[in-house]
Amino acid sequence: LCCCEYVDRRGERNHLAACCCDCEDLDEGCERWLTCRSLPPGALERIAETVADRVRVPWFAGAVKINVSLVPPLVLLPVFLHVAALHFLLGLVILTSLPVVVLWYYYLTHRRKERTLFFLSLGLFSLGYMYYVFLQEVVPRGHVGYSQVVALTCGLILMLAALSRAKKDPGYLPILAGNKKSLHQGLPSKSVRGSSNGLRGVTTSGAASSCAVNGEAKGSSRMSAEDPEGAKKDWCTKCQLVRPARAGHCRLCSRCVRRLDHHCVWINSCVGEWNHQAFILALSFFMLTAVYGITLTLRTICRGRTPFVALFYCPGAYSDYSSALSFTCVWYCAIVTAGMGYILLIQLLNISYNVTEREARLALRDNTGRRLLGGLVIDTGQYNRGFLCNWGHFLSLGSSPPQHSAEDIV
Repeated sequence: LCCCEYVDRRGERNHLAACCCDCEDLDEGCERWLTCRSLPPGALERIAETVADRVRVPWFAGAVKINVSLVPPLVLLPVFLHVAALHFLLGLVILTSLPVVVLWYYYLTHRRKERTLFFLSLGLFSLGYMYYVFLQEVVPRGHVGYSQVVALTCGLILMLAALSRAKKDPGYLPILAGNKKSLHQGLPSKSVRGSSNGLRGVTTSGAASSCAVNGEAKGSSRMSAEDPEGAKKDWCTKCQLVRPARAGHCRLCSRCVRRLDHHCVWINSCVGEWNHQAFILALSFFMLTAVYGITLTLRTICRGRTPFVALFYCPGAYSDYSSALSFTCVWYCAIVTAGMGYILLIQLLNISYNVTEREARLALRDNTGRRLLGGLVIDTGQYNRGFLCNWGHFLSLGSSPPQHSAEDIV
């Protein structure tokens, strides 16, 4: 293949110059639109698949496909922020509509059970663009020192490092070839569940200490041979394996994860036993860096006012375009920081009560948990061993590689 050729989704050789050719679904859609007729079922999905397959860039061994969900944040975010800096009312409308559009897209992808890079692209590009505006518009004013720029840069680097660690394996349970082979040989699922009951009765050697097990041994002991229903609940029909205590199946990743908390769209990955600490660390570094950057910018634009007052009352913010753009970016950062701060607060409360987001949702569904702190946290009471023991258990997550117990090889 030359740099402009590629093999399309039909397995045929194609060229970038023919990106607008031979799209029968699009031609039919335009014809029906001009004649005021409705589209046939599935026409929009087929058009979207064709467009997504043809969005490519030239490369050495053939044109490389670009994920369409990466493009909107790179194009629309700078345009919206620059338009919002033209006038106060435009800024009010755009900064109000942006969260609504993001939430609508999240609802749409969540309902369709689709994975998307839109939120990860939006988050990373927002960080890079806010840092660029800070260096181009705020630092040249002379009110920000060299040490403050270094501190902000270090915070950004630490946050990206923690985010990179959070993007790694969250603790996927391996799907062994023996499981697939046994299933293909026609073994019924009930026999597999029955054979797992005796193996689930094995407990760890440290089960005597409630602080040491912190719910893990409790989760194993309840899967005894006398409790076949419990073993049935921990059998994953999708992955065809028996899950350990507190593990769960992610419908977006189609994998079972150890101590599954939730699937985070901002990192496009699950948050589980192996990356939960890095996820909390990334959120913490983001909060510190964002608040520090907002404070430096407001002190530069609105001299003589505290950052909190300047956020709501800054008369000279729209005196020139540079100040207006910086002030608009500050408000955009404040909205994002408020949302991330809420996520971090819920995470810290859940850790304090040793409950995951998945367990909280299940407890609400089954009406087995208690609402605490105004409904911010759901205490299931199953793994809660006190504040210090709960945090000690969280800080020890992923400290040692998981042992391949009998429950992993059934």
